[in-house]
Amino acid sequence: MQYRTFGKLDWRPSALGFGAMRLPVIDGEPGQIDEPEATRMLRAAIDGGVNYVDTAYPYHRGASEALVGRALKDGYRERVKLATKLPCWLVGQPADFDRLLNEQLARLDTPTIDFYLLHALDAARWRAMRDLGVLDWAERAQADGRIGHLGFSFHDTYEVFQEIVDAYDGWTFCQIQYNYLDEENQAGTRGLKYAASKGLGVIVMEPLRGGLLAGNAGQHQGQGVPGPIRAIWDAAPIRRSPAEWALQWVWNQSEVSLILSGMSTLAQVQENLASAARSGSGLLTDGELALVAQARDQYHQLAPIPCTDCKYCQPCPNGVNIPRVFDVYNQAMMFDAPEHARFVYANWVPEAERGDKCIACGECETKCPQHIAIIEWLERADRYLTAV
Repeated sequence: MQYRTFGKLDWRPSALGFGAMRLPVIDGEPGQIDEPEATRMLRAAIDGGVNYVDTAYPYHRGASEALVGRALKDGYRERVKLATKLPCWLVGQPADFDRLLNEQLARLDTPTIDFYLLHALDAARWRAMRDLGVLDWAERAQADGRIGHLGFSFHDTYEVFQEIVDAYDGWTFCQIQYNYLDEENQAGTRGLKYAASKGLGVIVMEPLRGGLLAGNAGQHQGQGVPGPIRAIWDAAPIRRSPAEWALQWVWNQSEVSLILSGMSTLAQVQENLASAARSGSGLLTDGELALVAQARDQYHQLAPIPCTDCKYCQPCPNGVNIPRVFDVYNQAMMFDAPEHARFVYANWVPEAERGDKCIACGECETKCPQHIAIIEWLERADRYLTAV
């Protein structure tokens, strides 16, 4: 295992962290974790050098934290830093901070959580938590030993990310979605470098885009890596799996403290341990970086709707989240993963924001700098994403 730096903290994290979000389940039921296999996987990762374990309140319909707590018995808890997250969407009043944290400590069967995150911050959620006094509360929880270090995970624009980083000197770390397709999305490369310049440890989630860059989508299987992308990897002078190309691209950047991988099988644990052992910052050659850039460009060419997510079409007078609908549809085409895209559309795009709510008023088309036939594409995307 390779070990890296973690911002200003005097601790060296393993290059690979274990994310307990995509554990093996029974009969496809997310809340029914295959506990013997999941425990075997987690302990194999720790035996292989992993020293950071990440879970969250809602993972596996609330079952992940308790599973992790049990799997870390027999001396494994002492070998890792344990992270979980405050479910901000369940906080309605200041008293909820203590209620939820104490519930999580009981689930995890631990007196302290080493790394505690405000989960999935965007502009609205951050401001709500801030106004409820989450930072003062967190300092009290640190003082009484229930929390070690405070951070946040993030899903919004770079500008919001910078606002959150700058709002509080007590952040130790942050967690961002980052991979070779997301250099300019959400926090992106700018956010990675900015947080690191402020002395924060930066944890990367979704280095494989939920498994899509590896040719699968976790519990919701895609159809493998598209042919044009596989041809690029097959032509490389160094043989790596699509997953390892994506992981090594992230590890290549010195600002990254560790990568979280949501592993679903023991084979994935073993493969990722082997990849982590080969990792390091600045190891990829210019030619290898050019190859990854070629794969990124090819993926973008596979996306049929030329939407840049500029949001000039927003707000839609009827509430349609046009860029989100287009993004889900484009991902289905890019990754040849219709089942995954339909799962995302059904579970993560609110009904009120879907393409079928378009009333063809045409206002969006007058604003689109890409001159996209938005009405036609919304109808096509919604029909595809809701097909049985």
